[in-house]
Amino acid sequence: MSDRFALTGARIFDGDDWHEGHALVVRDGLVEAIVPAGAIASDIRIVETGGGMLAPGFVDIQVNGGGGVMLNDHPDVASIETICRAHAPFGTTALLPTLITDTPEITAAAVAAGEAATLRKVPGFLGLHLEGPHLSIVRKGAHDPALIRPMTDKDEAMLIAARGKLPVLLTTIAPESVEAGRVTALARAGIIVSLGHSDTGYATAKDFAEAGANVATHLFNAMSQIGNREPGLAGAAIDIGALSAGLIADGIHVHPATIRIALDAKRGPGRIVLVTDAMATIGTDMTSFTLNGRTIYRRDGSLRLADGTLAGADLDMISAVRYMHRAVGLDLSEALRMASLYPAQAIGQAHRLGRFANGTAADIVALSDDLAVKSVWIGGDRVFAADADGSP
Repeated sequence: MSDRFALTGARIFDGDDWHEGHALVVRDGLVEAIVPAGAIASDIRIVETGGGMLAPGFVDIQVNGGGGVMLNDHPDVASIETICRAHAPFGTTALLPTLITDTPEITAAAVAAGEAATLRKVPGFLGLHLEGPHLSIVRKGAHDPALIRPMTDKDEAMLIAARGKLPVLLTTIAPESVEAGRVTALARAGIIVSLGHSDTGYATAKDFAEAGANVATHLFNAMSQIGNREPGLAGAAIDIGALSAGLIADGIHVHPATIRIALDAKRGPGRIVLVTDAMATIGTDMTSFTLNGRTIYRRDGSLRLADGTLAGADLDMISAVRYMHRAVGLDLSEALRMASLYPAQAIGQAHRLGRFANGTAADIVALSDDLAVKSVWIGGDRVFAADADGSP
């Protein structure tokens, strides 16, 4: 007998439009339809949501850690499960655990863990994001400069082999450390190539976009900035339509006025998408942790090395949505798209994630009118409930 139920009592945002007085029908882990509340078939189980709104679950393509663990420190399937579980209460239903620049051995272990998570069908696991090690030391940010290096034939072969084991593989590279021809080979293998941690200029970024890169990592951070005669990678990410761009919307990494300027100027079809760049702190009260043997301190809403360098973000996705809506002044519909539909599009997963349509994943976040997370479903299974009453 199939598992079929209808979520009622809330406004529904399907990724494009709002539906009032309707119900979201789920069957066997997939969205079946959005129907008028008065037209629900008698054999469908009713789940009352108690008001508020239903929206597609959030998709986060850059998540370094959560629940007290970092993928770098524990590159195993248990850590992936912990990270995915830690982000679910904040509305994230699909994510890419992210490995920050590390040794070839740690990278291989992370890929093996991702393969195991895929086979185990870990709820929320979407694939991996390998952020480095092929970056620019000039724009290293919190990455260990001793581990940054150019891409070799062996590295390229490893990435292509890893893609065959994972649903999604995204890698952040800098043109200073990778030849454009390698980007083409990676893209042809189905790898999402993102430009980041780079001091490259506009022309080179354009060449790499034409070679197959289609994302820019954390816009305005760890990249060359917009100047009057050189737009830099930041300008390229905004001006080149083929590039989507991740954005850390926490009020620390990027000024709200800069965000508004970028949103107004961004050329499509690529979009600016919300990312958390979250670290181990999410879902915990920890005040510090380590990365590559260096201590990172949690203070005043930010995460920093001892010298003050920002090291990831102390940010969850619903907080990013609230910031975009309340501080930046973005329409709620667009803020929700930036957290769900647009990241799904950036990594080629919009056919099943980021929207509600017949056959898409029943990845759902129930929000109160003041944008608190009430419940979360992944594949039709409720994985979080703020009231903890255990109902389906």
